[in-house]
Amino acid sequence: MHAAMQGGPLRCVLWDVKDTLLKVRGSVGVQYSKEAERWGLSLHPAEVNAAFRETHRCYSSKYPNYGVSQGLTGQDWWMGVVRDTLSQCRVNDPALLNTMATNLYQNFCNAENWEVFPDTKTALERCSSLGLKLGVVSNFDKRLEAILSSCGLLSYFSFLVTSEEAGVAKPSPAIFHQALQKCGTPADRVAHIGDHNVYDYLASRSVGIHGFLLDRDNSHKGDVPQEHRILSLEDLPSHLQGHIVY
Repeated sequence: MHAAMQGGPLRCVLWDVKDTLLKVRGSVGVQYSKEAERWGLSLHPAEVNAAFRETHRCYSSKYPNYGVSQGLTGQDWWMGVVRDTLSQCRVNDPALLNTMATNLYQNFCNAENWEVFPDTKTALERCSSLGLKLGVVSNFDKRLEAILSSCGLLSYFSFLVTSEEAGVAKPSPAIFHQALQKCGTPADRVAHIGDHNVYDYLASRSVGIHGFLLDRDNSHKGDVPQEHRILSLEDLPSHLQGHIVY
């Protein structure tokens, strides 16, 4: 297994965040419906989820990476997504749509809206105790620091690279090059862990980083070499341990 990793000893581990370290609690539909309830509106979470998926896909295509290259901010982008999602669910009052979008944008900074996976903190602690520098590479907006802080995870990381602030998103090699600069070490001394085959595993490997695929639901068997695929973050430290020189 360990022969697959070439280069010098590992120095740094990069982490994806959403669906790797944490996930939306319940679902987006549940969270949006809760906000609607505060205003006396009754929405069906399943309908909201369907509208959200469609709107999110549309915005991601029309305004990639939060529209940063088109002059938008992450907040502009998300508020547009929320307003259009709720409009599809027959919320029509423009002032109310704006208020709900603002509230939801802010709500998603809070730990209550996120669920940290049970294997997350142990894996981060074990990797830190191996003497590895930890950093984040995430297709996320600039709320990420506040979210990680509220979830008790921020202190594990030396740096965060979000696609909104980097101006470029995974799977572009450019976002990984920004992260490597912050690692201060060559790619062959860096590992990356994430749940997406293309954005995390293939993209990190394309720049020479040792990418691992987190496959929590065991759906990528055969897609990647067995030694590059883990079913739980608990398995990551043992995959890395043979490549660290103390």
